[in-house]
Amino acid sequence: MRVALLLTLASLTLPAAGQDLGALSWLSGCWAAEGGEPGSVEHWLPPAGGTMLGLSRTVKKGRTVEHEFLQIRANAEGRLVYIAVPSGQKETTFTLVSAAEGAATFENPEHDFPQRVIYRLLPGPRLAARIEGLRNGVLRGIDFPMTKVSCDASLGPATSQ
Repeated sequence: MRVALLLTLASLTLPAAGQDLGALSWLSGCWAAEGGEPGSVEHWLPPAGGTMLGLSRTVKKGRTVEHEFLQIRANAEGRLVYIAVPSGQKETTFTLVSAAEGAATFENPEHDFPQRVIYRLLPGPRLAARIEGLRNGVLRGIDFPMTKVSCDASLGPATSQ
């Protein structure tokens, strides 16, 4: 009985192996960049088919200046991974190293920068996204504060070209 209890407790504290994708469903929805121009948004689809798909767009002076395609899914070992394809760059995979209710940290110590991608759900509802790691031997971090918005509202005003 004690051994079974200890094994059960140990499995509850394992940070990522076999993590259920549904545990990250709190990330679903549209998140507008606080202080960003209309249309600057990160949008996550709810878990389906073994993936969460996301995209982000940064708008400055009325033009898209950056975009990123995102995916969270289980890799061949059953660990959840965060796959990012930023505009003009190659795909990078980060492995989930810790998860709690409303928080997830993904790491790739081999990547140049960032080595860590962190999401934390805040009251409001707000989202604190952060990338961090060593750059030229110095620990650096960039914060991306966001507020949950209607996905229709996150698109910003329609413009024609």
